[in-house]
Amino acid sequence: MANAKETMPKLMEIDGCVGACIVDSNSGMMLAASGGGAGMNLEVAAAGNTEVVRAKRKTMKALNLHDAIEDILITLGKQYHLIRPLSTNDALFIYLALDKSKANLAMARHSLASIEKDLTV
Repeated sequence: MANAKETMPKLMEIDGCVGACIVDSNSGMMLAASGGGAGMNLEVAAAGNTEVVRAKRKTMKALNLHDAIEDILITLGKQYHLIRPLSTNDALFIYLALDKSKANLAMARHSLASIEKDLTV
Protein backbone atom coordinates (compact mmCIF):
# COMPACT_ATOMS: atom_id res chain seq x y z
CA MET A 1 0.00 0.00 0.00
CA ALA A 2 1.22 3.48 -0.84
CA ASN A 3 0.28 6.84 0.62
CA ALA A 4 -0.57 9.92 -1.46
CA LYS A 5 3.01 11.21 -1.60
CA GLU A 6 4.42 7.81 -2.59
CA THR A 7 1.77 7.46 -5.30
CA MET A 8 2.75 10.60 -7.22
CA PRO A 9 5.95 9.20 -8.83
CA LYS A 10 4.00 6.12 -9.96
CA LEU A 11 1.41 8.33 -11.64
CA MET A 12 4.11 10.39 -13.35
CA GLU A 13 5.62 7.17 -14.78
CA ILE A 14 2.50 6.56 -16.87
CA ASP A 15 3.43 7.19 -20.51
CA GLY A 16 2.52 10.72 -21.53
CA CYS A 17 1.72 11.98 -18.02
CA VAL A 18 2.24 15.75 -17.76
CA GLY A 19 0.57 16.28 -14.40
CA ALA A 20 -1.26 14.43 -11.66
CA CYS A 21 -2.89 15.17 -8.35
CA ILE A 22 -5.03 13.62 -5.65
CA VAL A 23 -7.99 15.83 -4.83
CA ASP A 24 -10.57 16.13 -2.06
CA SER A 25 -13.89 16.64 -3.89
CA ASN A 26 -15.50 18.13 -0.77
CA SER A 27 -13.11 21.09 -0.73
CA GLY A 28 -11.52 21.06 -4.20
CA MET A 29 -8.09 21.08 -2.54
CA MET A 30 -5.15 18.91 -3.57
CA LEU A 31 -3.69 16.40 -1.12
CA ALA A 32 -0.68 15.72 -3.35
CA ALA A 33 0.50 16.82 -6.79
CA SER A 34 3.29 16.30 -9.28
CA GLY A 35 4.11 17.73 -12.70
CA GLY A 36 2.03 20.46 -14.23
CA GLY A 37 4.37 23.35 -14.87
CA ALA A 38 3.86 26.69 -16.58
CA GLY A 39 1.22 25.39 -18.99
CA MET A 40 -0.85 23.61 -16.36
CA ASN A 41 -1.87 24.96 -12.99
CA LEU A 42 -2.80 21.84 -11.04
CA GLU A 43 -4.58 23.84 -8.32
CA VAL A 44 -6.94 25.28 -10.92
CA ALA A 45 -7.33 21.82 -12.50
CA ALA A 46 -8.15 20.29 -9.10
CA ALA A 47 -10.83 22.88 -8.36
CA GLY A 48 -12.33 22.67 -11.86
CA ASN A 49 -12.41 18.89 -11.95
CA THR A 50 -14.05 18.86 -8.54
CA GLU A 51 -16.97 20.62 -10.23
CA VAL A 52 -16.98 17.97 -12.99
CA VAL A 53 -17.20 15.18 -10.40
CA ARG A 54 -19.91 16.98 -8.43
CA ALA A 55 -21.95 17.63 -11.60
CA LYS A 56 -21.74 13.99 -12.69
CA ARG A 57 -22.80 12.76 -9.26
CA LYS A 58 -25.71 15.20 -9.20
CA THR A 59 -26.83 14.01 -12.65
CA MET A 60 -26.52 10.36 -11.63
CA LYS A 61 -28.69 11.05 -8.58
CA ALA A 62 -31.30 12.87 -10.69
CA LEU A 63 -31.41 9.90 -13.07
CA ASN A 64 -31.72 7.44 -10.16
CA LEU A 65 -28.56 5.66 -11.27
CA HIS A 66 -27.47 3.60 -8.30
CA ASP A 67 -23.91 3.16 -9.44
CA ALA A 68 -20.43 4.56 -8.87
CA ILE A 69 -18.12 6.47 -11.17
CA GLU A 70 -15.23 4.27 -12.26
CA ASP A 71 -13.53 7.04 -14.20
CA ILE A 72 -14.27 10.10 -16.29
CA LEU A 73 -12.43 10.76 -19.55
CA ILE A 74 -12.16 14.19 -21.13
CA THR A 75 -10.54 14.22 -24.56
CA LEU A 76 -8.98 17.48 -25.73
CA GLY A 77 -7.12 18.20 -28.95
CA LYS A 78 -3.69 17.53 -27.43
CA GLN A 79 -4.46 15.90 -24.09
CA TYR A 80 -6.47 13.25 -22.29
CA HIS A 81 -7.70 14.08 -18.80
CA LEU A 82 -8.63 11.16 -16.55
CA ILE A 83 -10.53 11.50 -13.28
CA ARG A 84 -10.78 8.41 -11.07
CA PRO A 85 -12.57 8.50 -7.70
CA LEU A 86 -11.00 6.27 -5.07
CA SER A 87 -12.94 3.06 -4.49
CA THR A 88 -12.09 3.24 -0.78
CA ASN A 89 -13.09 6.90 -0.34
CA ASP A 90 -15.25 8.45 -3.07
CA ALA A 91 -14.69 11.95 -1.65
CA LEU A 92 -11.18 11.72 -3.12
CA PHE A 93 -10.17 11.38 -6.75
CA ILE A 94 -7.02 11.09 -8.82
CA TYR A 95 -6.67 13.53 -11.71
CA LEU A 96 -4.26 12.68 -14.49
CA ALA A 97 -3.37 14.82 -17.53
CA LEU A 98 -1.75 13.00 -20.45
CA ASP A 99 -0.06 14.22 -23.62
CA LYS A 100 -2.20 12.61 -26.32
CA SER A 101 0.75 12.09 -28.68
CA LYS A 102 2.72 10.10 -26.06
CA ALA A 103 -0.02 8.29 -24.14
CA ASN A 104 -1.72 4.96 -24.66
CA LEU A 105 -5.19 5.58 -23.26
CA ALA A 106 -6.02 1.94 -22.54
CA MET A 107 -2.72 1.38 -20.73
CA ALA A 108 -3.09 4.67 -18.84
CA ARG A 109 -6.55 3.66 -17.59
CA HIS A 110 -5.25 0.22 -16.61
CA SER A 111 -2.24 1.70 -14.77
CA LEU A 112 -4.40 4.31 -13.05
CA ALA A 113 -6.81 1.62 -11.81
CA SER A 114 -3.92 -0.46 -10.48
CA ILE A 115 -2.28 2.51 -8.74
CA GLU A 116 -5.62 3.60 -7.25
CA LYS A 117 -6.19 0.17 -5.71
CA ASP A 118 -2.80 0.39 -3.96
CA LEU A 119 -3.41 3.90 -2.58
CA THR A 120 -4.22 4.48 1.08
CA VAL A 121 -5.25 7.93 2.28
